[in-house]
Amino acid sequence: MPLARSLSVTSLSGLEEWDEEFELEDAVLFEIAWEVANKVGGIYTVIQTKARLTAEEWGENYFLVGPYVESNVRTQVELIEPTNPVLKRTIDKMNSSGCKVYFGRWLIEGSPYVVLIDVGFTAWSLDRWKSELWELGAIGVPWFDREANDAVLFGFLTAWLLGEFAAQSEEPPHIVAHFHEWLAGLGLVLCRKRQLPVATIFTTHATLLGRYLCAGNVDFYNNLSKFNVDKEAGDRQIYHRYCLERAAAHCAHVFTTVSQITAIEAEHLLKRKPDIVTPNGLNVKKFSAMHEFQNLHAQSKSRIQEFVRGHFYGHLDFNLDKCLFLFIAGRYEFSNKGADIFLEALARLNYLLRVNHSDVTVIAFFIMPARTNNFNVETLKGQAVRKQLWDTAHTVKERFGKKLYDSLLVGQLPDVAKMLDKEDFTIMKRAIFATQRQSQPPVCTHNMLDDSSDPILNSVRRIGLFNSSADRVKIIFHPEFLSSTSPLLPMDYEEFVRGCHLGVFPSYYEPWGYTPAECTVMGIPSISTNLSGFGCFMEEHIADPTAYGIYILDRRYKGVDESCNQLTSFLFQFCKQSRRQRIIQRNRTERLSDLLDWRYLGRYYIAARHMALAKAFPDTFIYEPHEPSSTTGFRYPRPASVPPSPALSRHSSPHHSEAEDDEDERYDEDLEAEKDRVNIRQPYTVTKNKTSAIPGADENEDDASEKN
Repeated sequence: MPLARSLSVTSLSGLEEWDEEFELEDAVLFEIAWEVANKVGGIYTVIQTKARLTAEEWGENYFLVGPYVESNVRTQVELIEPTNPVLKRTIDKMNSSGCKVYFGRWLIEGSPYVVLIDVGFTAWSLDRWKSELWELGAIGVPWFDREANDAVLFGFLTAWLLGEFAAQSEEPPHIVAHFHEWLAGLGLVLCRKRQLPVATIFTTHATLLGRYLCAGNVDFYNNLSKFNVDKEAGDRQIYHRYCLERAAAHCAHVFTTVSQITAIEAEHLLKRKPDIVTPNGLNVKKFSAMHEFQNLHAQSKSRIQEFVRGHFYGHLDFNLDKCLFLFIAGRYEFSNKGADIFLEALARLNYLLRVNHSDVTVIAFFIMPARTNNFNVETLKGQAVRKQLWDTAHTVKERFGKKLYDSLLVGQLPDVAKMLDKEDFTIMKRAIFATQRQSQPPVCTHNMLDDSSDPILNSVRRIGLFNSSADRVKIIFHPEFLSSTSPLLPMDYEEFVRGCHLGVFPSYYEPWGYTPAECTVMGIPSISTNLSGFGCFMEEHIADPTAYGIYILDRRYKGVDESCNQLTSFLFQFCKQSRRQRIIQRNRTERLSDLLDWRYLGRYYIAARHMALAKAFPDTFIYEPHEPSSTTGFRYPRPASVPPSPALSRHSSPHHSEAEDDEDERYDEDLEAEKDRVNIRQPYTVTKNKTSAIPGADENEDDASEKN
């Protein structure tokens, strides 16, 4: 049964019920972000994956607004004539006034409408708009900050678009404008200053100052209340950006952020407490492979093994069947993403595996793009040698098979001594000699431009993990995004993740964390932290995250050395699991994917929009907040096959046991899965142009129908 728990803004069942249904027939939603049809970072993933659900809710009245980037438009957008007559008049008026505004469909799931504004075409207005911004809020934008200049142009143009749309409407419209991040925030400020009939929402996915402070190796979370934010922003020459972000947060009718940990950060740095937390979801259908995800893991793992055979040629003195693949991926922020603590933990894990005479080998991949000039010659040679060996083996196999076939045709058993002649042995000896190698397998797959100052390579030199035969932990640094067209490791990111055993993301600054979320929906266990939005979310909604393959590292209340020891313990315990225990754990991890589906998490955005409508148009929409004392929990219990632990410090994942027959009796996959389904609600379904299924409403309707 679900566990009772106190109300939380991140509880899936913790949103208050609404007294009336919200009719959206005459409402229009504009969602504005710099990453609409323009991939820069994680916000692109948020908007792209959420678009289908939002389009189902708002129908023809949903428009995404972003910058016009020709290279992206050619491959992602189908340009068409505006279908909404008011919007058509708006775009025509703007184009006749010296702008370039395009309309089309974004070719992603849900096919939402997009309004794309050519920022560069109106650059002639930059100085005038900067002067207006200075008069409006005393915010001065330096000429050399191109990103901030783009933000000024984009902000004034989006405010122009919304204002013109309101002016062209025959009846007073109910417009909702949702702005993402500081790059779009100026448009919100201008909407409020000009008193446009627009309900505004501002979502910060990560505060500007927070990212800069964490990159500077400060004790961030323990000093949140002590920072002189104006001085810190000024010292880092981002004061104008910080002012734009803070102004948007304060001017918005509703202010949201993506996680509870970022909400605390925003309250101290932006000086406003978020009204609601809107966690990031995924379109789980895209990642789910039904019951085939274990087979997909095996297939992808075999492809990674092929790469490893080539990379470690001449030093392949370990058993690939007892080899575990770990990885960390993301932006190359050495400390923020936790690469520093991961490397230190790998050195300690290597020591533990060696002193315990373990036969397990760990290969840790670092997938972080950095400045390179080409592939490493030695790495390419390894794949060429592997392919040559494969061709040689096939040649000998074909010759052997022909002789065997001829012998069987005449009704004789083959003479094994004559099956391989001298030429065959010569071919095989030459192939063996070709695999001899004097140097160690390379750590980095590419030639780095800043090899001597690269933080990952310098840490590898410090801890001494050079892929030697004596080491049980090997490191491969791939400083480039994965691609299925790569001559080195021809796999896309999703396929690579499926083939790994564990994702390791010990981030110090991670407002949400899409990488561990993607691991979860693909059934791959992961390590996250209690300073990441994902880690906090899972810790709150799962009674025993470790049993489900979600390891939560404590980086908030422990020092670096203690956190490193805890990470080492997680890794060592994972290495001690048997193959069967890892399979059980992957099954459990994959079952958590429903928690991360937009069908569940999208209701937070729905609540934020309703809240904004009620604040901006109080005569039409009514919102009366209330705080219930408690609510039914949305929390996975400990799996039935994991016995309760008498000590909190005891590791709760499946332990290695010689008596696996006992485990067979205790573990029943179907029974466990059925019990887990009880603890999660049915996906939220949207009625087009109407939202009545506010969290809790579905259950009330079901109860009423049963009574009738």
